Amino acid sequence: MKRVATVLALAALVVPVLSGCSRHHLSPEPEGENVIVDGLTYTVFITRELNLRDPEDHDYFQGPEAPPGFGYYGVFIQVCNDVNHTHGGASTPVDNFRIVDTEGQQFLPKQLPPTNVFAYRPRPLSAKQCIPTPGSAAAEGPIGGSLLLFKIPVTAIENRPMDLEINPQGPGPVPDSQRIELDI
Repeated sequence: MKRVATVLALAALVVPVLSGCSRHHLSPEPEGENVIVDGLTYTVFITRELNLRDPEDHDYFQGPEAPPGFGYYGVFIQVCNDVNHTHGGASTPVDNFRIVDTEGQQFLPKQLPPTNVFAYRPRPLSAKQCIPTPGSAAAEGPIGGSLLLFKIPVTAIENRPMDLEINPQGPGPVPDSQRIELDI
């Protein structure tokens, strides 16, 4: 009996290592709360469906409209290097996001054109710098965040809560991913 307990305990330790899965936090943070990924602070200000016939929403994304059975959802995010954790260098935010619903369906953000001033575009951040840049249209707009745009089937919206998963990237061991529960 003691031998079986020892084998089970070792299996519990070895299986996660062999699976190659990165760890992530089991309970996501709510929108509006900060999460730290690779030393940078990520905050989702708001998530909402975009109506391209509305003048404000049309400025966020010029179209085309989502096909029947789909909707466009904007996740408005801010990333800041509150404290420079790289000892003198800049830190680059991740560009690896996805929305995951309760059934495990995953949705990736749409690539926005270079002319979209609200689009999230990662760039190296020195200490005390943020995306969006203070004074920019995205930072000074009514929401104050950069846009990640997702095309999601209307039927998937029923599979709430939906989480935004922020996945670190780069060489070496993958640190924890973070999840933020979206208020859709």
